[in-house]
Amino acid sequence: MEGGRVEEDSPPVSLCARISALKTMAWEEYKSKPISHWILLLLSSAAMLVAFPASSLLSRIYFANGGTSKWIISWVAVAGWPLTALILLPTYFIRKTAPTPLNLTLILSYGVLGFLSAADNLMYAYAYAYLPASTASLLASSSLVFSALFGYILVKNRLNASIVNAIVIITAAMTIIALDSDSDRYGNVTEKQYILGFVWDILGSALHGLIFALSELVFVKLLGRTSFHVVLEQQLGVSLFAFMFTTFGMIWNKDFQGMASEAVSFEGGKSSYYQVLIWSTITFQLGVLGATAVLFLSSTVLAGVLNAVRVPLTSIAAVILLSDPMSGLKILSLIVTFWGFGCYIYGSSSGS
Repeated sequence: MEGGRVEEDSPPVSLCARISALKTMAWEEYKSKPISHWILLLLSSAAMLVAFPASSLLSRIYFANGGTSKWIISWVAVAGWPLTALILLPTYFIRKTAPTPLNLTLILSYGVLGFLSAADNLMYAYAYAYLPASTASLLASSSLVFSALFGYILVKNRLNASIVNAIVIITAAMTIIALDSDSDRYGNVTEKQYILGFVWDILGSALHGLIFALSELVFVKLLGRTSFHVVLEQQLGVSLFAFMFTTFGMIWNKDFQGMASEAVSFEGGKSSYYQVLIWSTITFQLGVLGATAVLFLSSTVLAGVLNAVRVPLTSIAAVILLSDPMSGLKILSLIVTFWGFGCYIYGSSSGS
């Protein structure tokens, strides 16, 4: 009591009150959008959580069963670009809109992003050739670190304490994996090949982060995030250029001629060989389309949540289906990575 006045602190908000407020907020958000929005968001999220892990496992199955060409795995990652075109074309008629006019700057931006995407896919192909799928997916999660850094440098995205903390934590998780190379390496993979796979995975993640930031820059400077068909156009343009560059690499390396002989020696025969390649093409493209739709329909925060969830999904699936080695250090790295994702999501939601 001071001067006849009792000063009372405001009572703390209870957990039940916070949950109730979150429920109210979620219900209001749900009512503000049509049901078609939520159905499309649900399908897009499912595509990310199913297609990306499946694509990663299929890449490892290809190499584990006799496949040797890194170019082929890179090529199937972008050979599904017609799927994007099949989804894009009806949107012009449904929404009664015209395609975005192309100019030299836009074409050049698609060409640069396509070339970088082709190089990125090739780097990841080397990673899956020499690393277990669970390890490769954990290392690939470092792309979040590079996305944040390149986004800060190129797009002037904000970096707060939580995001910086996430960068440090995920980097520590990658270091833990590096210390566990002896128990994680396949018997037919040399130490030099394992190190190469590790390095290519990190470089691919860095390039993936750069591609993400440059794509955001294209939206901000050239396209504008106005409608879904614009997002699909950008994805189609980049995928088409990546397909052209990768096809040139296939021709230069004579891998189209080598596919027939590789199919004969593939464990399971020709049918299994072509099924792996076809499903790799479909799953990767569905994953990309799902991620693109989630970014447009929701936010980078939700995309970050789904990315955080798919890392343990891929690792667990690889252990169950492919008998991937799972040591204590790798489990620790998985937990630390998940913690890093949580810090990033919290920092991103706080910033927005």
